[in-house]
Amino acid sequence: MTQNPCRSFPTIDRCASIGRDKDTVIADLDGTLLRGRSSFPYFALVAFEVGGILRLLFLLLATPLAGFLYYFVSESAGIQVLIFATFSGMKVSDIESVAQAVLPKFYSTDLHPESWRVFSSCGKRCVLTANPRIMVEAFLKDYLGADMVLGTEVATYKGRATGFVLPPGVLVGKNKADALKKAFTDTGMPEIGLGDRQTDFPFMTLCKESYVVPAKPEVEAVGRDKLPKPIVFHDGRLVAKLSPLMALITILWIPMGFLLSCLRIASGALLPMPLVYSAFWALGVRVYVKGTPPPPPKKSTGQSGVLFICSHRTLLDPIFLSTALGRPICAVTYSVSRLSEIISPIKTVRLTRDRATDAAMIKKLLEEGDLVICPEGTTCREPFLLRFSALFAELTDHIVPVAMANRMSMFHGTTARGWKGMDPFYFFMNPSPAYEVTFLNKLPHELTVTAGKTSHEVANYIQRVIAASLSYECTSFTRKDKYRALAGNDGIVVNKPKVEANKIMGC
Repeated sequence: MTQNPCRSFPTIDRCASIGRDKDTVIADLDGTLLRGRSSFPYFALVAFEVGGILRLLFLLLATPLAGFLYYFVSESAGIQVLIFATFSGMKVSDIESVAQAVLPKFYSTDLHPESWRVFSSCGKRCVLTANPRIMVEAFLKDYLGADMVLGTEVATYKGRATGFVLPPGVLVGKNKADALKKAFTDTGMPEIGLGDRQTDFPFMTLCKESYVVPAKPEVEAVGRDKLPKPIVFHDGRLVAKLSPLMALITILWIPMGFLLSCLRIASGALLPMPLVYSAFWALGVRVYVKGTPPPPPKKSTGQSGVLFICSHRTLLDPIFLSTALGRPICAVTYSVSRLSEIISPIKTVRLTRDRATDAAMIKKLLEEGDLVICPEGTTCREPFLLRFSALFAELTDHIVPVAMANRMSMFHGTTARGWKGMDPFYFFMNPSPAYEVTFLNKLPHELTVTAGKTSHEVANYIQRVIAASLSYECTSFTRKDKYRALAGNDGIVVNKPKVEANKIMGC
């Protein structure tokens, strides 16, 4: 009787991770490096972010067929159905964009601690997966330090994916073993092989040591602080991964959610500002106000307006600030869509990005009343603050820092790659979105430019104060860094330089 190979493989917890800096490790992805064994959530992300709700629906309808083939025909056949339903007809550049800007955030939250312990300890790291290489390579190389990624190759035609796979087909079973032999013909087989299921055993038997990662749903993912590279920027509309059930709920919710968002936006735009706070609460939008806001300026005494300096989470920050104050506040904007300007319930003024012109404009607006600026220049979803532009500190001493935080359960209200005009709609499409507005103490006179501080010192101080209030981390990243990382451009040139993690600094 032939010995069952599964019984000959010890579990991953028995693999030593000390002194492995000269060893090579080859690991499977789903169920091994990642805790989750299903790749559906990641296919669903690609389907929605590239193809929208109809593509997600197509993938969902194809999933029962994929499941039937997976369990009753072959793993390869089931995966081929998912690949076809997701990728057929998509632009290769769009798939690569999602793989670079969207998927890493979700992959990083599902990293298996034991597999990562072994994988990260080895000098050469390789991944062998049935997933399409185009979908996983960016995350594995950029964030996990993988030296080689062997995955299923998707066929393309004139810059678009056909949905079919290139020979030798989906990398499962014998195909994985053949791919491993081909890749390591000249250097010898890897020292360590990691897998989690029977179709991984053929390639695992070729390695000098092999370990099985048992399925344990209760295992906690690797913490954010233990990742080799922090994910500061990410894009995409979906907040959470989609199981088939959540995909169905999302598809059913979107039409109703859009109507609800229109109603919420209309209430904010048409009602007097003192009533917006109550209207938002009645419509399921939660607004929490902390701290004591300053009173409105008295024009009769010639008092100039207060400059509110906010952390930037979505383009709705000035509107929720106005809601918290109970009066409309003029907002200086960097780059918003024309639609957002039209539906805005408050006055918005665009910066020209010419320093002298913008300074004169801000001074004039402050003479007319209160003003709000988000000096980061762009939004950040993670608990980080981008570098504050220092121009505002030169224009007034009446500065009130405001810490803005929000909560979204289904959709992100920001985008770097999509149409910004939909940002407010997506935010209000969440079942119960929330904003927390915290008014901090007014900047003391001794910390102003008038008292001898430089504008950069003032800007950095306010950044640290707001970050401390939110328990966020200060960075020196800028708007250009974000758009280069997510969209491949900074509005001037088109390139894709990598944003280095060493720009993060302590507060």
